[in-house]
Amino acid sequence: MSTAQRIVVDPITRIEGHLRIEAATDEQGRITSAYSAGTMVRGIEIILRGRDPRDAWAFAQRICGVCTLVHGLASVRSVEDALHRSLPDYRIPRNAEIIRNLMIAAQYVHDHVMHFYHLHALDWVDVVSALKADPRATSQLAQSISKWPKSSPGYFEDVQKKIKTFVEQGQLGIFANGYWGHPAYKLPPEANLMAVAHYLEALAWQRDVVKLHTIFGGKNPHPNFVVGGVPSAISVQAGDGHGKGPMHRGGQDATAVNMIGLQTVQNVIDKMREFVDQVYVPDTLAIAGFYKDWGARGEGVGNFLCFGDLPAKGFWDTDSYLIPRGVILNRDLSTIHPIDLDKDDEIQEFITHAWYKYGAGDDKGLHPWSGETEFNFTGPKPPYEQLDVESKYSWLKSPRWQGKVVEVGPLARVLLMVAAGNAQAKDLVDYALKTLDVPVEALYSTLGRTAARTLESKIVADAMPGMYDELLANIKAGDVRTFNEQYWEPSTWPKHMNGVGLMEAPRGGLSHWIVIDDGRISNYQAVVPSTWNAGPRDPQGQAGPYEAALQDRHVLADPKQPIEILRTIHSFDPCIACAVHVTDPDGEELIKVKVR
Repeated sequence: MSTAQRIVVDPITRIEGHLRIEAATDEQGRITSAYSAGTMVRGIEIILRGRDPRDAWAFAQRICGVCTLVHGLASVRSVEDALHRSLPDYRIPRNAEIIRNLMIAAQYVHDHVMHFYHLHALDWVDVVSALKADPRATSQLAQSISKWPKSSPGYFEDVQKKIKTFVEQGQLGIFANGYWGHPAYKLPPEANLMAVAHYLEALAWQRDVVKLHTIFGGKNPHPNFVVGGVPSAISVQAGDGHGKGPMHRGGQDATAVNMIGLQTVQNVIDKMREFVDQVYVPDTLAIAGFYKDWGARGEGVGNFLCFGDLPAKGFWDTDSYLIPRGVILNRDLSTIHPIDLDKDDEIQEFITHAWYKYGAGDDKGLHPWSGETEFNFTGPKPPYEQLDVESKYSWLKSPRWQGKVVEVGPLARVLLMVAAGNAQAKDLVDYALKTLDVPVEALYSTLGRTAARTLESKIVADAMPGMYDELLANIKAGDVRTFNEQYWEPSTWPKHMNGVGLMEAPRGGLSHWIVIDDGRISNYQAVVPSTWNAGPRDPQGQAGPYEAALQDRHVLADPKQPIEILRTIHSFDPCIACAVHVTDPDGEELIKVKVR
């Protein structure tokens, strides 16, 4: 029997950014209370003040080094929304909307696959155990769940040799620092070997799928965007790729979005769907089958929010969204509550337990258009053993919807799709529950959160061919417009405007709120998915989703190797770099790293 103690995990690894978790346990090792602390501070909102709104996306992209696309697009949408609110005739060309949808969809699939294999799977997969696997039995297992071609005994034997080389050299490399041999691992050696093989395959797969972003956005990460559409001019006639066709200029084809580039996009979509269908979905269900008990722990708050995305008829036609907008309360899928973006008391951020200062008092909630970003660190001087959780203990704010804690992310989106009557979403959820033989309550858990991410990947990947076909049909019909130059110049804008750029990033609902005065940004607030999920307690003492999930039936087998904490936190796919961001007050370089 263990003793009651405070467990500190700092930093949580295999995430983007720096997150600290403190959890109090009782004599049985059961987590009785948990606290989530972002240990970096955001500065992007301050940097953006006074700048040209048309340039904001390039700065906002730097909030994160992973989801650069979503912050850039949310920023662009915020300016466009401000224009549309003031000038209702303002619209985005349909081709631009389709290209954005394709880029967002590709981000989903790419990000979810990478998260599962390279960040989350190692919570369930014992890499060292794979050395004990029989390659022939592994081949039989792989072929029993999928028709993926890379499943021969010889293939798995080669993978096993690579792992053995790592171990014998005492350098596990990319597999270092795992809790290998922990009693919480339940997969047989063959399943571990199969998962490690797919881990390595996903590394190679992702190099190809990012081509979609480079074709439409010029580069990846940090693809290019523009207020009013996309900077992806379409070449009606393509050259041969070497500047020798009818549309070449200066030895180069006119643009990357020609028939050759579009064929590459189609190939990328095919590769995405193939990997999701034949590797990602089968692996998720196969691994989850050994961890059904995790379908009964890790529930967060039971409330879910989704801003919606992937519009079929334009950003301002929310009824056309593939992913619907709304809120689900208390697991009740029979009612979708609407979101009012303009109400001062609906979406608010609180700082009672965050290291910021509000002019009207730290217990007050502020709507993002009235939001304030003033640093006020009152925490302990490093190094320290524990945070004072009765006071301020995080650089993350606490967003709330109508005063309620809500979870955002793939689980929220899948639940909203089911609630809205999406037949594919319902069929996939029913299929997963039946395959795993778990009750519907398992959706609201660590296991359910992880499975929802996989199911969403299939829904989004399956929607991409329709987007592509529509774009191609428009081009063949002679519509190649991708940019609306109307109201491009700030001199045509009203003196005062405000807007919000909404989207569903891979990790959940993302919103960039902008206030524009005399053509310049007077206030900017980004409320990101990991702020919703990882934020600390609010003035009412309500725990955030991370904290609430850890307080739901977690018992640590070994406090020195708290894999149980990692499993639930990783099920949210944290991105603390999005929720907080490091900057020098004067915008100066903080550190220089030389690689020799």
